[in-house]
Amino acid sequence: MHVFKFKGITWLSLVILFAFSYGMEASAQEKNDLPVFKDKSKPVEERARDLVSRMTTEEKIYMTVGDGKFLPAVDQKNIEVGTGIIIANQNAKLVIPRLNIRKSALTDGPTGINRNPKPEGATEYSYTTAFPTSTCLAASWNTRLIERVGEALGNELLEYDYDLILMPALNLHRDPRCGRNFEYYSEDPLLSGKMAASMVHGVQSKGVGTTLKHFLANNQETNRRTYNAVISQRALRELYMRGFEIAVKEGKPKAIMTSYNRLNGFYTAENPDLLQTVVRQEWGFDGLFMTDFDGYGDAVAKVRAGNNMLMGGNKQELKELTEAVKNKTLDVSTLDSNLVYNMILKFDSPREKDGHNPGFSPNLKAAAKIAREAAAEGMVLLKNENNTLPFKKIKKVALFGKMSYYLVESGTGSGSVRSNEYSISVNDGIKAAGFKVMKDLEATYTAYIEKIKRENLVPPYFDNPKMRKDNGVKGNQAPPHFKERLVAFTDDLAMPIEEIKKYEPESDIAIVTLAKSGGENYENGYLPITKTELELLKNVSNVYHDAGKKVVVVVNVGGMWETASWRGYPDAILLAWQPGQEGGHAVADILKGAVNPSGKLPDSFPLKIEDVPSAGSFPGEPKDSPYNSFYKEGIYVGYRYYDSYDKPVAYEFGYGLSYTSFEYSDLKLSGNTFSSRISISVKIKNTGKVAGKEVVQLYLSAPATEIYKPVHELKGFAKTRFLKPGESQIIDFELDEHSLASFWSGINSWVADKGAYEVQIGASSKDIRLRAKFNLPQKIIVEKVHDVLYPNFYFEELTGRKD
Repeated sequence: MHVFKFKGITWLSLVILFAFSYGMEASAQEKNDLPVFKDKSKPVEERARDLVSRMTTEEKIYMTVGDGKFLPAVDQKNIEVGTGIIIANQNAKLVIPRLNIRKSALTDGPTGINRNPKPEGATEYSYTTAFPTSTCLAASWNTRLIERVGEALGNELLEYDYDLILMPALNLHRDPRCGRNFEYYSEDPLLSGKMAASMVHGVQSKGVGTTLKHFLANNQETNRRTYNAVISQRALRELYMRGFEIAVKEGKPKAIMTSYNRLNGFYTAENPDLLQTVVRQEWGFDGLFMTDFDGYGDAVAKVRAGNNMLMGGNKQELKELTEAVKNKTLDVSTLDSNLVYNMILKFDSPREKDGHNPGFSPNLKAAAKIAREAAAEGMVLLKNENNTLPFKKIKKVALFGKMSYYLVESGTGSGSVRSNEYSISVNDGIKAAGFKVMKDLEATYTAYIEKIKRENLVPPYFDNPKMRKDNGVKGNQAPPHFKERLVAFTDDLAMPIEEIKKYEPESDIAIVTLAKSGGENYENGYLPITKTELELLKNVSNVYHDAGKKVVVVVNVGGMWETASWRGYPDAILLAWQPGQEGGHAVADILKGAVNPSGKLPDSFPLKIEDVPSAGSFPGEPKDSPYNSFYKEGIYVGYRYYDSYDKPVAYEFGYGLSYTSFEYSDLKLSGNTFSSRISISVKIKNTGKVAGKEVVQLYLSAPATEIYKPVHELKGFAKTRFLKPGESQIIDFELDEHSLASFWSGINSWVADKGAYEVQIGASSKDIRLRAKFNLPQKIIVEKVHDVLYPNFYFEELTGRKD
């Protein structure tokens, strides 16, 4: 081939250069022709606005209501309506094909993925993990552990192709009767907020979004879609909003779900002061707002308040928005602004952002391992007389109570998990740990459980006119959705004392499991011990104590529970909570000493329900069907009430025993006078004979010179590493101006009073080990906020200490 040259450049080189230049121009032209919403080099908000601008008005309305589920591209036969719970697997269906817009794939939480393990058309089961409930996790006081649980859950969400999980839930434990308390963390907003932020970090590290819920003041189930929570501005700011604020600022969740209820006169979903003024302006939230599923209220008001998705969506809402746009009572620009957040969520999904292809094969073994570890670390040892635990020279165990053979892994409703492959009972865990159980006793209780399932009778708790009507009960047969309720809500087997005596000679120790379930739609979080259960515990204790043997009670409940009437009978009490699928293994790990218990109570346990500060006003007025729920206890919730009013409790906030002991010493403050912040350190030493962890709690007692205040409040906490006998660790804390402040509603400000502040370092709210003081010379206006969310009724609120 002859190559021509021109001034040192070959013709071949010119051809290549021309072709390269043409290709570059073509590439640039193609990029210029690329729609902005497809150009990943553009800011995500710009892309989202461009995408919204390409929708028709009808499409904008349909994307707002139910995230597009009523659009023509969707198979209408598969739409679930009016349940308040996601029933079907929410796959990311294509709803606007010409713009490649998909419906976001959602699933319920918070104990794991609540999905059908074998959806229609599937040939194999696809299992998920049932993690410990939120209250159990909070009892660990271990933020890094919660983050690891979130990472494991995030992996399952990613593998099963979900974009968003509807959790964490962090409404305060205002009253122990609320059936959904198992979904929430604590009576304290700092502990709740830190736990939620850690969970958000863990899940979202895998690219899947989280949803804080139920915002706000969703602290009861009675008339949950209509009641009006009447709360002072101070109680709102210091308690009920504070945990959400911490979770928003520190966790940065992708979404927030509004609650069903009204707050100070307005539905939370219809209140722009709540959503726009507080959450977006004051807290800096830049994620998506969605309504809770199938709530009441006005669609136009919800959109104008700033809700970006009306869930689950219904045709009445479509009609309302369509007519409002037509009548000019709703401008399309409002839909445009709201939908930008929806489109940003879609662009940020693992599928769109990273091209993720789900493998549908999560690492369930690794998830089970972390679930077991988390369950054990959240369990609280309430009693351990004469070092009954861990087991010593124990080989044969007698397990009494039907719930020793049937684990309540979580409560019922949307917060449960339907797709875990197995659940380990206490009996299963004891056997797997190498102990021998009483086969005849096991057969007796197993047969009783099977009889309950076979007969399928309506449990006594639900056998009343209202609950029969609510659940569609006819005759004496329980409906299908009672499947997970039958055993837990049916009374235990009455066992004659002579039969108990039969098992004593064959066993070295007795375990009695007391368990209660509870859940969505009901105020059943604090069901009392039954006469049958109490009689069983008394008789087992008497028989085994007469023989010089010990009795251990395992408590399998969702939250605060009454213990005062029976705690004197057993030698040891282990509070297992509702610990997820690995619960029985975790119980056995603690009983045999493989794990040293380190959980501490995230709630105060009252002596009786009448001692709870909300006892007289819960669930509202009128009591049988409340319209208004007056939060008359104000800021005095949980230990803030019990400690300030010297009210005795069964077990205080932050309480929990260990198999070892810890010494607190060397409390040091960075100064005696506060100036913008103060550093605190304390030395923790394991003075016992076995390795363990300790939860170190920092309470602050503030001067009450101008407004009343609790005697002290939790302002920090930390969990030590695993300390060997004789080993020490320095724990550091820091208090800033906000840590000192209380909310003064009269001037809409967070204010730090001048005067002496006392730092209290303790093992619980009542077990304060070390104290030190510092002074604030002048009052500080820490933060000025908007004057919003004031009560729509006058009511008298509980007041307390004032210097």
